[in-house]
Amino acid sequence: MKKLSMDELNRLSVDQFKAVPKTPLVIVLDNVRSMNNVGAAFRTSDAFLIEKIWLCGITATPPHREIQKTALGATETVDWAYREDTLELVKELKKQGYLVCALEQADRSAKLQDFQPDARKKYALVFGNEVFGVEEEVVLACDHVLEIPQFGSKHSLNIAVSLGITVWDFVNKMGSIKEI
Repeated sequence: MKKLSMDELNRLSVDQFKAVPKTPLVIVLDNVRSMNNVGAAFRTSDAFLIEKIWLCGITATPPHREIQKTALGATETVDWAYREDTLELVKELKKQGYLVCALEQADRSAKLQDFQPDARKKYALVFGNEVFGVEEEVVLACDHVLEIPQFGSKHSLNIAVSLGITVWDFVNKMGSIKEI
C-alpha cells in the first residue's frame, strides 16, 4: 500500500465537475455565522457532487478569504446562491419537489441511521446556526427532522461535522457513491 500522489487522485477540473451528473441533494445553511463552516460545507459538497448550496440569512457568501481558507476552491465548482429568508426558500424547494430535512434535535426527530432516503427523490438538508440551530419556523415547515445520535455530555456537533456525516449517509444510502 502506498499513499496516492495528487496526480493519481484523478481530480476533476472545474469544467469536468460542472459537467458530471450531481447527487440530487441541496444544502441549505440557515444563518450559519462561521465562515469556516461555510467553507467546509462547500468542500464537502464538492467531494460528494452536491447539486447546490443555499446560503441564507446571516450566512456569509463567497468570495471571502475566511470561506476560501476551508473551501480550497470549492466555491468555484459547487453551484450556490444566497437567499435572505430560509423559510421562503424551504417553501419554494418543496414546490420544486424536494423533500426538506432539517438536522436538529427535536422531540419527534428521526435518528439519521433509521431514515432511508428514496434514491428517486430530491432532498434538501437544512443546517442551522451554531448556537440556535435551525429556526423553529423552518423546522416546522420541513418534511422530516433528522438527528444524529450523540452519547457524550455535549450533545452538540459542529455544523461541518454534522454536514459531513449527514451528506455521507445520504449519498451512501441513495447509491450515489460511484467512480467517475
